[in-house]
Amino acid sequence: MDIQETNLPGVGLRHDFTTRAGRQLGVVTHRTGRRDLLVYDREDPDACQEVVQLTDEEADALAELLGAARLVEHLAALTQRIEGLAIDWLPIRSGSPYAGKAIADTQARSRTGVSIVAILRGDGAVPAPAPDAGLEPGDTLVVVGTTQGVKELSKLLGS
Repeated sequence: MDIQETNLPGVGLRHDFTTRAGRQLGVVTHRTGRRDLLVYDREDPDACQEVVQLTDEEADALAELLGAARLVEHLAALTQRIEGLAIDWLPIRSGSPYAGKAIADTQARSRTGVSIVAILRGDGAVPAPAPDAGLEPGDTLVVVGTTQGVKELSKLLGS
């Protein structure tokens, strides 16, 4: 799918694409964070038939409805295409022996062959965390390795 990006000076960015059925849609991301969903006129692709202004909460909800399931499907398809690769999300529970300790303390890579590629914390993420990155109760680790290795790491973390 071809997505066209247009800089809108003083406003933000507009992304447009055409569906398989021939409908042209767009999203304007304003510098303020507001997002507008654009539905272009079928007869005049330069004219908007509808502009739907979305609050942050509405944009997040729509993105989740449209994207969350697709992301999971995409990751599942990816793991099926790369034999032996497992990607998983492992929680750090308050009772974990590694809560309050550094990633290095887990020795995850040497003990299980699994790499910790990100820490999800609250609404944020720590991509490619350093070995001295701390683990907190409530964190979720994004890990990559073999299925067996991920199972072993899950047990090790007390997940």
